[in-house]
Amino acid sequence: MGIEGPFWRAIAVFRIASLGYAAILLLQSGGYAHPVTGWIVIGVMAGWTAAATYAYSVEALRGWPLLTLDLLLSAACLLSTVYVQGPQATANTMPVTATWVAAPVLAWGVYSGRRGGGVAAAVMSVADLWLRGVRGFDLAAVPVNGAVLLFLAGIVIGHVARLAKQAEERMQRAIEIEAAGRERERLARGIHDSVLQVLALVQRRGAEIGGEAADLGRLAGEQEAVLRELIRSGPRPDRSLRSRRRFVPARRAPADRSDLGDALRRYGSAQVTVATPADPVPLSPRAVDELTAAVGNALDNVRRHCGEHARAWILVESEPDRVVVTVRDDGPGIPEGRLAAAAADGRLGVSQSIRGRVADLGGSVTILSSSDGTEIEMSVPF
Repeated sequence: MGIEGPFWRAIAVFRIASLGYAAILLLQSGGYAHPVTGWIVIGVMAGWTAAATYAYSVEALRGWPLLTLDLLLSAACLLSTVYVQGPQATANTMPVTATWVAAPVLAWGVYSGRRGGGVAAAVMSVADLWLRGVRGFDLAAVPVNGAVLLFLAGIVIGHVARLAKQAEERMQRAIEIEAAGRERERLARGIHDSVLQVLALVQRRGAEIGGEAADLGRLAGEQEAVLRELIRSGPRPDRSLRSRRRFVPARRAPADRSDLGDALRRYGSAQVTVATPADPVPLSPRAVDELTAAVGNALDNVRRHCGEHARAWILVESEPDRVVVTVRDDGPGIPEGRLAAAAADGRLGVSQSIRGRVADLGGSVTILSSSDGTEIEMSVPF
């Protein structure tokens, strides 16, 4: 039902309360001049209250036919006052419907904004004024407070409902943009871990071999630069998203837990030492995959910047509320400003493949670097 749901429920409550008020007035007046007719009108109002409450709650039924029927039936109940009250009626007498006739005005306002609310208020006000003037009253002396209140209610509620709809559309747009951004970051990490690294390798090896391989390496380098720029550039606004179906985050079924320590131990080698707790470190499969990929990228950086024979250590610590994975090396450290420059140039190894992955898991990354080596600490909550 969206943002309109609370409005329709409020109108349903208003109909029920106004129906009770009209019934109380009928009882207090002794049924007016024609009690049977009065109770028939109250019965019609009660039946339509139940039908309208259900109909407006179903989006497929909500439309101009229902709104028109609501307005016409309410006006007919209002005009029946002349037969129910008879000579007892005066210009200041509350009609048999009491405040119940304001419900269709509110419904028109919610459905079509302040203009629709104003139109419905005009129709109902004309019926009310005709009812009071048809029995010979001086129209100049007829109270117009009811008509004014109907106009105010229809226009104000219509305006508020339209603002609420616009706010919902903007929120939906923000959700779509955020979802597109997250998907873009996920794809960027995958591309960095595979395609970009292969292109960089082809460029480097081609330059080393020379000849035709150098031309191939140069082309690979050009394509790598283009692809990095494409990944780095932000998503462009797409107005067509407004016409697409609303984004609804997919519900994830509960998944079995995986052991993070077991997944990280595969990185152990003569150059890499892995230390994990004796007990399993259970995390969701997604968290294990993302942390494993982040650690793999950190080790790739060690080999690329510190050499094939550089030593690295992986330490996994399981705390009561989080898991901390630390990757440390004995390289020369990261020069000051190197990470910011790499992110600006489109090299996303740390900013996306490490920080981005951990951030998506709700965690944080701390990087400490000195001439004795670099330490990357990744903290992820359970």
